[in-house]
Amino acid sequence: MGSSGSGVEAGRRGAFREALGESPPLWWALVYFFSLLCGYYVLRPVRDAMAASSDVASVFPPAFIALGEHYGFSVGAFTVQLLFTATFVVMLVLQPVYGALVSRFPRRVFLPVVYLFFVACLLGFWWAFDSALPGRGALFFIWVAVFNLFAVTVFWSFMADVFDNVDAKRFYGYIGAGGTLGALCGPAITRMLVKPVGIANLLLVSAGFMGVCLLCIFKLRRWALLRERLHGDNGGERAMGGSVLAGLRLVWERPVLRAMAILMFFGVGVGILLYNEQVAIARAAYPSAEASTRYFSTIDWAINGLTIAIQLLLTRWLLRRYGVAPLLLLPAIAILLGFALLAASPLPLLVAVVQVMTRAGEFSLAKPARETIYTLVDRESRYKAKAVIDTAIYRGGDVTFAWAHKALAAMGSSLVFVAGIGIAAAMTFGAWRLVRAERTLRQVPPAGGVPATDPVAR
Repeated sequence: MGSSGSGVEAGRRGAFREALGESPPLWWALVYFFSLLCGYYVLRPVRDAMAASSDVASVFPPAFIALGEHYGFSVGAFTVQLLFTATFVVMLVLQPVYGALVSRFPRRVFLPVVYLFFVACLLGFWWAFDSALPGRGALFFIWVAVFNLFAVTVFWSFMADVFDNVDAKRFYGYIGAGGTLGALCGPAITRMLVKPVGIANLLLVSAGFMGVCLLCIFKLRRWALLRERLHGDNGGERAMGGSVLAGLRLVWERPVLRAMAILMFFGVGVGILLYNEQVAIARAAYPSAEASTRYFSTIDWAINGLTIAIQLLLTRWLLRRYGVAPLLLLPAIAILLGFALLAASPLPLLVAVVQVMTRAGEFSLAKPARETIYTLVDRESRYKAKAVIDTAIYRGGDVTFAWAHKALAAMGSSLVFVAGIGIAAAMTFGAWRLVRAERTLRQVPPAGGVPATDPVAR
């Protein structure tokens, strides 16, 4: 038994070394995703601590607090709902800005611009936290949500330029594992440094990781150009053109993108119900910002530990052997069962366990499957429609289910999770529709003219 297990492990290590030797861009993709998620997960516990904070003055500007008091309600009672609503509004405003950027500028311009903007924002937030600026929490929460969705969306859009569908099935599991290692290191860095250096200086650490991402973008550009030439596509370094709102039209018209949007919307719904219950637990048990930050970093560490185990043991094997179907359907079914358990027994520990399983399944299985599907569509769908789904529709789900949770929570946690069963069922339906749409899409040659199932000589 022991020698058999050692042989399997040695085989996995050998396959990984072979992949790294065969595909130099895989190295840079791993470093890129590691740095991106490490930088994000340094920030995420700080963001979550702001949402759970009982210090309303640190979260909302004084004028907004006074406005709430003028109309007879406490903004602190609606912290999470107001933060998600504001995030959704900001996403809607930024969506056409991003659409204009990718329509009018080539990839070599808009990719670095996105990350330079994020670095500049982090420097501004360092000043805001270091100065204890009132209302910094809400602004930071909104910005981190925007940063996460746009930065990760841009990453996977770029990966679909660097790797074709065959390579995606071989390498995306490794790339995802590299990102998960970053996601494990990020909370560990936060736990280790939050007391000695303070929250403000953690933002400078994250800015350093964004600088590494910029380096990786420049290094990977030549591999994106090579892949496009092999596929007879010379448009990657030209402005994409078209309407800045073309992404909305594409999501409406194309079955695979509609199914992706349905899956995203209801997948966000189950996540929001769990997240809001978790915030309520943290608010009651961990009143200080530092203690709350440590609690959320512990949850993130558990999620990412399970994620990397699944990525190393299952993701690549399932994707190459069975395609995207099990990666999309298994997490959806597991979430459905988890909500059924919570409806029967909504214990705080069980909420945390289901939260860990839900997010780990999303990161290790469902997300690599969705990103693999994007290698089968044209560049406009990868950059414009994907951005709509990953930002506007994602945050639309946030705000919808954040307010729905507020109404349901007044009647008890059990009712929240009963409603969650229906939302999880809708998510499972979206996953099934996406599997059917992907099978149809694989029969059609992609925009470059090379059949999606044919290997490309390297």
